[in-house]
Amino acid sequence: MHDPSSRHHRKPRADARRNRQRLLETAQECFAKTGTATTLDEIARSAGVGIGTLYRHFPTRDALVEAVYRNAIEQLAEAADNLGKTHEPVEAMRQWLLLFVDHLATKKIMADALASLVCGVSELYAVSGVTLRSTIETLAARAVASNGIELKLEPFDLLRAIAGVANLTPGPEWEAGARAMVDILMAGMRRNQGAVP
Repeated sequence: MHDPSSRHHRKPRADARRNRQRLLETAQECFAKTGTATTLDEIARSAGVGIGTLYRHFPTRDALVEAVYRNAIEQLAEAADNLGKTHEPVEAMRQWLLLFVDHLATKKIMADALASLVCGVSELYAVSGVTLRSTIETLAARAVASNGIELKLEPFDLLRAIAGVANLTPGPEWEAGARAMVDILMAGMRRNQGAVP
């Protein structure tokens, strides 16, 4: 028999999920604009919710900053699954590496906020590193299995190469350089296909 109260209980959970996601997206935008000067009141107001709603989801500023970063990593991992369903393996890998460049941009934008975490970022980065490593290994394995590329290095080294360009290129030019590196790496793997060792 249908329980009318079940619909009543599901709705707040759906609303809560939407509020949480809106807060995460708004917080990322606010951190991008004003960095550590961003207040929780400003984030709540920009998201269109009360400060109490923000605190229910994120009891401290650190909790919000960490959640914003973790959300970006989770979205990156989900994107890999989606690309695998809509693109051939090699192109899925290339598209995801371009999304990784976007992730680096988010990380740079949030640098001040991340640096302000009381407990530091080592644990946060360690967890995200595991997710990124697993994701690129899966994408690379599919691309190799499709015979579209030949990979003679660890898949995670691809991310290190792209991040290296991002970290060593001064000014706003880093992003164009990182995207160019993606195509250089992909071309190199395709070019090596079938080469004599």
